[in-house]
Amino acid sequence: MSRKIVKDLNELLEAGILNEEIAEKIQAYYDSKKTDSGGRLTLIFSVLGATLVGLGIILILAHNWDNLSKPIKTFFAFLPMIIGQLACGYSLFKKKGNRSWAEGSAVFLFFAVGAAISLISQIYHIEGDLGSFLLTWSLLGLPLVYLMPSSMVSLLYIGGITWYAVERGYGYRSSMPYLYIPLILAVVPHYFGLWKTNQKRNFFNFHSWFLVASIAIVLGTISDDIPELMWIAYTSLFSLLFLLGKSKFLDSKGLFANPFRLLGALGLIIIFIISSFNLFWEEAFDHIFEKSGLLKSSEFWISILFTGLATYLFIQKREVQSLLKINPLSIAFFLYPVLFFIGINNSIIAAVLGNVIALTIGLYYINFGTDNDHLGYLNLGLLTITALIISRFFDMDISFVLRGLLFIGLGVMFFIANFRLVKRRNQEN
Repeated sequence: MSRKIVKDLNELLEAGILNEEIAEKIQAYYDSKKTDSGGRLTLIFSVLGATLVGLGIILILAHNWDNLSKPIKTFFAFLPMIIGQLACGYSLFKKKGNRSWAEGSAVFLFFAVGAAISLISQIYHIEGDLGSFLLTWSLLGLPLVYLMPSSMVSLLYIGGITWYAVERGYGYRSSMPYLYIPLILAVVPHYFGLWKTNQKRNFFNFHSWFLVASIAIVLGTISDDIPELMWIAYTSLFSLLFLLGKSKFLDSKGLFANPFRLLGALGLIIIFIISSFNLFWEEAFDHIFEKSGLLKSSEFWISILFTGLATYLFIQKREVQSLLKINPLSIAFFLYPVLFFIGINNSIIAAVLGNVIALTIGLYYINFGTDNDHLGYLNLGLLTITALIISRFFDMDISFVLRGLLFIGLGVMFFIANFRLVKRRNQEN
């Protein structure tokens, strides 16, 4: 416990504000927090240490690799993996319950498996591509998530399968990575386990960020027949994430501890700002009606799925309130499809509506942040309006002097809004 807290406790005891029993409870509380912090620090250093040791072994072997015979190369290829397995066994049987040992040994073994796969492939000239390597490595590392158990390996696994899906689904000769669905579902039980037991810890928050980012990145790989419909699919996905972030299980979390709400909101704001450009509607959707096979396209059905799920969550969350108080992002799954079909027929009206919706979102968050004394939401609203104004610089022929004055005005607006909110907060305190 810090000296300042001890000094404050002594002052409160001398003033008669606290008694000895309550002071001891406060001291015990801060001592327990210090222990947890030390445990987290040990865990971080154990994971970093295991990673650095693994990389060091690989570098030493790489330096002398050409001078070794094939049997010796094979032995050294498997040696880190054997060491990692022994370390995991020691952690399970001798250090059971020690998270630092579990995470450190599991991370070391995970990297050792990847090194062994690549080295054996190189030694015996086994052909394969990056996608196959990532898939094999991820599948072999998955059991560590549950056997150890290891949340760090779980994060590495999510990163690995995301990289695999990107390798398979984007670029030349791409194909839809159907295996990604069962692969990502395989880590969901571990995520729910963290939600039940360690919801307030960083590993749960990191898993939320990784899962949300992974799904958003991989969604684009399904685009094939009618890529224009992916705008609706992404809008529905971000709406679904945003509504999940506002559910009773996650709504109490802070802004940055709730990636569902934050990334959902940012994704929707970016989409509506892009939709405020007239050029976007003129060039992107000229020939959409000339394409056939709407009901056969994967983009159509994934849009229907996400829109249906978002609609269900909105109905479940919906409370009796004025339409003026509804967050525009909560009904984005409905607004954007309407805007989309208007844009196909009339680009000017769609661009105007896109500007109106983006402006409404910005004003809503400025008002929400002011009413709830929240600088994060206030600045999110200000940034939305700033991005909208900057976007109009590309549509309109405005002199540099006027643009400079607008930027000065925006800067002053940021300063005044934040200053007034901080001043009001200090007065209330």
